[in-house]
Amino acid sequence: MDEHPLTLSVPEAGKRYFDLSRNAAYAAAARGEIPTLRIGKLLRVPVRALDQMLDRPRKAEVA
Repeated sequence: MDEHPLTLSVPEAGKRYFDLSRNAAYAAAARGEIPTLRIGKLLRVPVRALDQMLDRPRKAEVA
């Protein structure tokens, strides 16, 4: 398997980058907090987009 894949599954990205459970990762993706690409029925997380997002964090929103 490729050591540096260009995309990850939503659960894998959530776990690897944020230590999220499968359900929490899909919920974060649905809210737009994890960037995703849809290819047919497949939902993938582009690693470059996620890395760029983490390089430029936004200020925390106060509820």
